[in-house]
Amino acid sequence: MDKYNTRATIKNTTFLSTFTNITREGKTKLSYRSKRWVVIVAIHLLFFLSFHIDVQMLEGTLTGSRFLGFHLIDVYMTMQLFLATHKLPINMIIGTVTILVVYLIIGGRTYCAWVCPYGLLSEIGEKLHNILLEKKMIKAHEFDHRVRYLFWAIFLVLALTSGYLVFETFNVVGILSRFIAYGWSIALVWVITVLLVEIFFSRRAWCRYVCPIGTTYGFLGPISATRIEWNDNCDHCMVCHDVCFEHQVLELTKAKYDKEREEKGIKRQYVSGADCTLCGRCVDVCHEDALNFKFRLESLV
Repeated sequence: MDKYNTRATIKNTTFLSTFTNITREGKTKLSYRSKRWVVIVAIHLLFFLSFHIDVQMLEGTLTGSRFLGFHLIDVYMTMQLFLATHKLPINMIIGTVTILVVYLIIGGRTYCAWVCPYGLLSEIGEKLHNILLEKKMIKAHEFDHRVRYLFWAIFLVLALTSGYLVFETFNVVGILSRFIAYGWSIALVWVITVLLVEIFFSRRAWCRYVCPIGTTYGFLGPISATRIEWNDNCDHCMVCHDVCFEHQVLELTKAKYDKEREEKGIKRQYVSGADCTLCGRCVDVCHEDALNFKFRLESLV
């Protein structure tokens, strides 16, 4: 993908081209998308190998695991379990605190972009969805992204009132993670169904409107150490807005905010929305290098 000589929008780039970038000097390097895919595949390969050949590095699934003996527990799972059973084992407390610290450092919804295996399927589904849109074979359907908070609350209430982890019945992330680690399950039919909805009806619907796991990590986003930083090199071409499936977080790239920033002398600004997954797609396509990853604690390191 040559972002400096072309506008790398969803429509004018092929899926495979997004795995590399051409630098200003004409050299080819891996894009953030390719790096994310490598990280996700590596994580789930470790889950697979730990179970099947007893490597014992990363045991379990994304719901609950042990990395080199250290417990790691999904935060939303812990919340459900506590509401359902009114108990919280010490290993779950330790594992949950560990995960919270990790995501406070690397960024709230990085889980969605850099860890979740369904994200890979959803990205492929997104490309197919956009192809069908371009051919006018389907229509786009978008909803208020804040509906995710309703689902987040509903599944917690169901855990409290039923005593069961109701969400785990529908959790495509958990189903796919267990499939990778342990093998085939009929529940994969549900994962395929959700993917088909995203392809033919609504772009990235599970991630944008339903998944309470991503919503939970999103609460950490505004206070996390790693963020996307905007600078005033931006020419407001809005290509970043085009490729971001949570494009509401990139409202700051619109020209209408320039006057306010000029009055306040703002030349740099963090993407502050809780919905940012730090996937790096905006960084990959910005031909003015106006968007970059920023570790806010680097002065302390």
